Amino acid sequence: MPIGPPVTDTPQHIELRPWRESDVPALIAIFAASDDLSSQYPDPVTDAGSARGCMDRMLGWDERRRNFAITLSGVAVGNIGLSTIERRHSTGWISYFSSGGVRGQGLVTRSTTAVANWALSDSGLFRLQLGHRANNPASGAVALTAGFQIEGRERQKLQYGDRRFDTVTYGRLATDPAPAVENVTLDADG
Repeated sequence: MPIGPPVTDTPQHIELRPWRESDVPALIAIFAASDDLSSQYPDPVTDAGSARGCMDRMLGWDERRRNFAITLSGVAVGNIGLSTIERRHSTGWISYFSSGGVRGQGLVTRSTTAVANWALSDSGLFRLQLGHRANNPASGAVALTAGFQIEGRERQKLQYGDRRFDTVTYGRLATDPAPAVENVTLDADG
């Protein structure tokens, strides 16, 4: 299965929408093309059954979480998650991943920006947070470009295998400037 259209000079149109049953083959392809994802998710995604399980457990859509499939020409190539939605304090947590085959094209940055802009304007949240392993500067570039500010470092917060990793944390407020984003359609109705 193709992972997405080829790179062009014009920003590709991205559609962000809830995950669907028809995305099962694409989710399998994303994990197959991205060795780093298997260490970050508790169960391997290698077949239709495990992909459906991942979609149910980790890519759901309800009152406390919204997971947007990043799609190019109708094919899912990644995810932007808005989770831990807490209405009392108007906060949420942003996360993202993409297929190794489409990284470096700005798709995650544009998608994260679009979801954050929506969450802080239309969905009624005031504060968003995100974090990434300190040894992953690409995730930091996504966060900064999407309008997040560095708020700190958490020492040895995560453990994958026998290794522990520091994380860098970020925040973005509804009162912070909202970066512009092009060629992204967001379906927030689910």
